[in-house]
Amino acid sequence: MARIPVFTIAILLFFIASFQASSATSKPTGLSMKLIRRDLLFPGNLTTFQRIRRLVQLSVRAQNFDSFPSRNQSEDNVLVRLPIGRVPESYAYVVEFKIGSQFHPKVPIYDSRTSTSYSKLPCTHELCQGENNRFRCYNNECVYNIQYGATSRRNSARTKGVASFEAFQFPVDTVHTTVINDMIFGCSNDNPNIDFANGQISGILGLSRGPDGLASQLAKRGIIENRFSYCLVPFHDVLRQLTILRFGDHIPLPVGNLQYTDFILYPGRNHYYVELLDISVGFQKKGFESIPGMFELRQDGLGGSLIDSGTVVSTIDENTIGRNAYKEVMAEFQAYYDKKNFGRKVGQVEEKFELCYYNKAGFRDFVTMTLHFEGGDYFIDGKYMHYFADEEEEGE
Repeated sequence: MARIPVFTIAILLFFIASFQASSATSKPTGLSMKLIRRDLLFPGNLTTFQRIRRLVQLSVRAQNFDSFPSRNQSEDNVLVRLPIGRVPESYAYVVEFKIGSQFHPKVPIYDSRTSTSYSKLPCTHELCQGENNRFRCYNNECVYNIQYGATSRRNSARTKGVASFEAFQFPVDTVHTTVINDMIFGCSNDNPNIDFANGQISGILGLSRGPDGLASQLAKRGIIENRFSYCLVPFHDVLRQLTILRFGDHIPLPVGNLQYTDFILYPGRNHYYVELLDISVGFQKKGFESIPGMFELRQDGLGGSLIDSGTVVSTIDENTIGRNAYKEVMAEFQAYYDKKNFGRKVGQVEEKFELCYYNKAGFRDFVTMTLHFEGGDYFIDGKYMHYFADEEEEGE
């Protein structure tokens, strides 16, 4: 008999990130890169339930902005292949939408000494000095020291290294590439508690709003205008299928009745924050918008509503201002299935699968959820709000 763990998951089907205006020196064109599931790049024997379990574990870490892959957890990320340097070798990078520079911390080892296009950022560079510096000068080198997740957490992932320039090669078609010189990236030399699939992944491709993010750098050069997009299929399929990360003019014109919401710009923050007003379970609003600032970034730096498209499973904060949004939303799910006389699973359950029921044969009326943003509503069909596992699979 199938069981229904009910948890809050929002699958982002289409995402366009609009950056702040930047100077253009030539007519924008565009770029495209294949996004590859780690499962496709490195075959494994995990069951679907085991994969979903890992996705949920990643979502738990993401609540503290700790989505940098730690040991034995890099199987569930989206990857790209990106040759760098001259003569270039192709390296696999995890795609990350919250951080900035492209960090290159592990094997296959990138050796800057063998590349004629490599150089270090000077300490006089605008990103290494002044009020808006991203790096700092130490021993006449522009360096970084970044920790992922809560600073109080022991064994947090960290990366240290030298901010650098390098030539990146982007695909033009299946055969040809275009070289873009002097792209800023981080050449890491110390990476405690970080492991990318035993060295099969080389680093992170950062797409944040920061000036050292890949998209921001390409936009500043007038190569991709100020936008990128990609499509994520439902999470069962995303384990098996490829999709395309598109920049600039490579993005097809959208069709249909589209809704828009603006990004919220917080000083010193380069994440993609949006204004979440309320949440509906079924067609009943929870009334969160009556609490001023409930989903806003708090003074302690926590909270806020952001798009982290690097993780498949989304989360709701339990520490929202005024009311516990997660607890109240889950209570609505429980009331819905209790009213329909679903049998509740008892005993030990997986983390974040606490609300778990036995399914009924032929039942299809699964409850929906809607996220109400400023300017538009994001409706999530009930079939994307639940995970279904056979008892035999769950017991593995």
